[in-house]
Amino acid sequence: MNKKIVPALAGAAILMNSVMSSCVESGEANSEEFEYVVDRFADVEILRYRVPGFEDLSLDQKQLVYWLTEAALAGRDMMWDQNCRHNLPVRNLVEAVYTGWDGKKDDPQYQALEVYLKQLWMGNGIHHHYSMDKFTPGFSREFFEKQVSSLPADKKPDNVDELIEVIFNPAVEAKRVNQADGADLVQTSATNIYAPGLSQKEVEEYYNSIKVTGDTMPVSYGLNSRKVRGADGKVTEDVYRADGLYGPAIKRVVGNLEKALAFAENDSQKAVIAKLIRYFNTGDLRDWDEYSILWLGDTDSRVDFINGFIESYGDPLGLTGAYESIVNFKNNEASHRTEVLSADAQWFEDRSPVDPRFRKAEVKGVSAKVITAAILSGDAYPATPIGINLPNADWIRAAHGSKSVTIENITAAYDAASQGNGFNDEFVIDEPTRELMEKYLFVTDNLHTDLHECLGHGSGQLLPGVEADALKAHASTLEETRADLFALYYLADPHLVELGLLDDPEAYKAEYYKYLLNGLMTQLVRIEPGKDVEEAHMRNRQIISKWVLEHGAPHNVLALVRKDGKTYLQVNDYEALRQLFGSLLGEVQRIKSEGDYAAGAKLVENYGVKVDPALHAEVLERYGNLDIAPYRGFVNPVYTQVLDDKGNVVDIKVDYTENYIDQNLRYSRDYAMQGLR
Repeated sequence: MNKKIVPALAGAAILMNSVMSSCVESGEANSEEFEYVVDRFADVEILRYRVPGFEDLSLDQKQLVYWLTEAALAGRDMMWDQNCRHNLPVRNLVEAVYTGWDGKKDDPQYQALEVYLKQLWMGNGIHHHYSMDKFTPGFSREFFEKQVSSLPADKKPDNVDELIEVIFNPAVEAKRVNQADGADLVQTSATNIYAPGLSQKEVEEYYNSIKVTGDTMPVSYGLNSRKVRGADGKVTEDVYRADGLYGPAIKRVVGNLEKALAFAENDSQKAVIAKLIRYFNTGDLRDWDEYSILWLGDTDSRVDFINGFIESYGDPLGLTGAYESIVNFKNNEASHRTEVLSADAQWFEDRSPVDPRFRKAEVKGVSAKVITAAILSGDAYPATPIGINLPNADWIRAAHGSKSVTIENITAAYDAASQGNGFNDEFVIDEPTRELMEKYLFVTDNLHTDLHECLGHGSGQLLPGVEADALKAHASTLEETRADLFALYYLADPHLVELGLLDDPEAYKAEYYKYLLNGLMTQLVRIEPGKDVEEAHMRNRQIISKWVLEHGAPHNVLALVRKDGKTYLQVNDYEALRQLFGSLLGEVQRIKSEGDYAAGAKLVENYGVKVDPALHAEVLERYGNLDIAPYRGFVNPVYTQVLDDKGNVVDIKVDYTENYIDQNLRYSRDYAMQGLR
């Protein structure tokens, strides 16, 4: 639950001088020569990201990146299957029809098929990656059935009729993750984390029965398993491991990790990789905890990675982690600001506007850095976070700390692709505010991510006896709310100027305005008319924004105003706004620390879910006139071994030219999971 997703419409203009200078300093070609935009379809724009500094790594470091990258991609299909049991066969069938097409490329049915396939790749399955709704094909059932009938026998699965029904019947597997209040979240979610026929009640009863009362170091129950009904009719688990569920893919991940082990930078990193290999082989969650602690302790290695079943956003009960991997290396220059923050973590914790009972008396092991992503996979591809704070286990964070990263080459790609899109002119209230954002938003947006990941997620503590999963389905939303509030509150603190992280005490206003504009208005472009807000990060931003709007109204702190027939955000008192952020932070921390599910659910339902239909319609119309895609994903660079005439690796070449279609077809071919066991 500790991941920062780039806010909707990372389109507000920012200063590109910072982006360009970092690229030039790293020896890369001028940013203007790099084509960031790769593809555009439906509601998605696909971008490239650069990997500045890769050429400066040693050969061993480059080979470490290469094999970690191979390990990351080997696990891709596990996430597809986790998302829905029909995903892989549907993808294989649609790809077969697409690649087998021998008609005209301008045929509207074929073009609609291509868009649908691109959507499948973006969503890692048949559901939208953000809304969780099932994609609606733009081609006819008759067209598809005709194309399927002409496929070779080895391309047609035995259950082809069932798969066609899944594609075209909107009632079948309608929602990947359902968070609707009052529903059975297990039975109404299409996720393959739970076998058909299980209920939320019996799953919750199962986990309550196996938890060890008073365990101060509890494992992350359900993190790496599919919940099924056993031969005795009771709930049990199929564990993801080398000799269990997803065995073929996991064995391939392990094989590449073993090759990476030979290029580890030091003994600490060797221990990390070796423990991760053991975990994938055993599926033992104690091994995962031990790996997480070792990973936290490795702060000297330049190259780093995450790999495993990590974030639980795809589980309606917030238990099971989706497969995810990001391979990266430290941006030494940019990491200065995160190192400054992490070194001062106790200062921020001691002054947090929350009840002292909920603060950590001693902040331990906070490490933070700015990284350059080298590869994205699983839950981080094609859509990716811009910051991460791990591990998620509360007891590990309390005893050993956390590791936080900001992925700056990803934010640089977002920013470069957003220049001149007209967003600020349309939605920002006046020229002084636009100038403020253009001057400071790049700096403050990255700093907000640093504070969110480095300090926000690592702050606070649970009271003794409070279960880590006490907030149940609302845990992810409230955790992101808590981390964002911590970051927002401290972004305006003069201490950041004292630390040299900001050069103007007014700079924070740029991020405040952008954040609230997004939470109140512009993120609504990601929702279909008549729908509620469901995704955890969107709920988080709306909770904060609507709460401060309501509680600031008596003193006119901020307001939505009409100007020239359009709605705009107007902030009248930024200092008072900061105090409101602090007040809400105090309440959200109390909810988490006490495990107050009722209060947490009330906060989410009152502020995070419902949408003003009139404002929604207005935003959609205005945004539509700009022709900006609401969502963005990425293609990865391609890494190739360069061999001498004796077959020795002498270099690793990075190439940025692969397009979205070719990359995904190659991934489906080269990294396919052959069976589930």
